[in-house]
Amino acid sequence: MSKQTFLENVIIITGASSGIGQHLALRLAEQGAWLALAARNAEQLEEVSKQCHQRGGKAVVIPTDVAEQSQCQNLIERTVAKYGRVDTLINNAGFGLASRFDALHDLTLFEKVIQVNFFGSVYCTHYALPYLKETRGRLVGISSLRGKFPSATADGYGASKHAMAEFFESLRIELAGSGVSVTIIYPGWVSTGISSRAIRADGRPTGEISIHEKGAMPVETCTRLIVEAVAKRKREVVMTLQGKLGLWLKLIAPEITDQILRKNTDLK
Repeated sequence: MSKQTFLENVIIITGASSGIGQHLALRLAEQGAWLALAARNAEQLEEVSKQCHQRGGKAVVIPTDVAEQSQCQNLIERTVAKYGRVDTLINNAGFGLASRFDALHDLTLFEKVIQVNFFGSVYCTHYALPYLKETRGRLVGISSLRGKFPSATADGYGASKHAMAEFFESLRIELAGSGVSVTIIYPGWVSTGISSRAIRADGRPTGEISIHEKGAMPVETCTRLIVEAVAKRKREVVMTLQGKLGLWLKLIAPEITDQILRKNTDLK
């Protein structure tokens, strides 16, 4: 990967206030990217922006709730007003649930995770796409291995990631010949604290790091792999060996896959 790939490349990152989004911003800033940082927490975004400037990039903070279509439109319009174009859109914003479907009191949380994880990507992509076509840019979706596999809990998170993946897979075909590349990332567990922020059925975060996140892939490794894949305009990246082997097992022995997932769920 050339160190010049993202020099002065105008990159929008949703969910940039923490986790993978934050570390992507810092890594891309080191390569001289011009960033638009989006998330709901303005204070945390300002801190990430400060760190990006210290690393040699530019950054503008645009507080955004991607579940709101009008705010996604504002994100794209303010980015273009600041930098004059959009070269790369990284749809990273999302949150997780930690609940069985039959434990949900109503469907409010289920609808919310679909709205943020799936429609947030759709909204941002809709408004950014005309600009990405102008620059023959890069479109990125940060999905999850749960966008490839079933889950032991039907809480909406996996459904949102499956929907996101299919949307971007289809959009890639639609955009053939436009010059816009579509890259889908399927991380496994990454050490970002996401499991402690996952929402229980009562609407409160778990406050605890999942056993699966302990000893998981370092976020620095994850973001390095993402940046390399986006630079090369790869179709997709399944990040873990277990994930790749699991895809084969799912094809030849789906019942065994179900048993493994059921055995390893944190929710009993």
